[in-house]
Amino acid sequence: MTMSDLDVARQLADAARAVILPHFRNANTTADNKLHDGFDPVTIADRAAEEAMRSVLGDLRPEDGILGEEFAPKSGTSGRTWVLDPIDGTRGFISGTPTWGVLIALSDGDGPMLGIVDQPYIGERFEGSRDHAQVVGPHGTRPLVTRRTDSLADAILFTTFPEVGTEADRAGFERVAREVKLTRYGMDCYAYALLAAGTVDLVIEAGLNAYDIQAPIAVIEAAGGIVTNWEGDPVHNGGRALAAANPQIHAAALALLKAG
Repeated sequence: MTMSDLDVARQLADAARAVILPHFRNANTTADNKLHDGFDPVTIADRAAEEAMRSVLGDLRPEDGILGEEFAPKSGTSGRTWVLDPIDGTRGFISGTPTWGVLIALSDGDGPMLGIVDQPYIGERFEGSRDHAQVVGPHGTRPLVTRRTDSLADAILFTTFPEVGTEADRAGFERVAREVKLTRYGMDCYAYALLAAGTVDLVIEAGLNAYDIQAPIAVIEAAGGIVTNWEGDPVHNGGRALAAANPQIHAAALALLKAG
């Protein structure tokens, strides 16, 4: 029997979990800096997890392409690409916070069709595809459904970095932040998972790569949300992202982002 794409994605997440967890909150785990100017950490866990996932794909989906953060892209013949971020939120990982995650997406010419956001330490796995949206974790298995908040005054907003991006990006974010009920920072990919789970309303970020956003797109859209760039267009290839729980709150936030 041919294994489903979702089962393949789950095997990728399992493989990543197995190699990452021994390094989390381990005093012997060190980080290299990928930047000459600034700090962009990478650890042995990042590299080992992507290698483990690529090995699984080599066995189960050799015809598909691979786009990952840590190693060179692999071309495929199927028209489909697995988009992998072995640890999204390495800064959080090396700080010991459980807000990082493994991001796995499967994309075709129309964008991501399937996504997983996996948090190995908590044991939560958020899954989304065109006919499937669930989280498996400490509370068991539950459907993913986004919130129905339609007013910014009642909304909860997340972003990872206080500076967001450029000064202009920060100004756009602040226009939205001034209107919402609550703004929180520093959650990496876990903020997108919470949006899909129905506990927050908006995530606004800038400077993303395709592997940062494709899995969250699939999970959030499966749960009933919407993810675009700051112009309201597809954001599959990264850049400035606006993730929202529903079209109404998306439109309200988008209008403020465009106002600048």
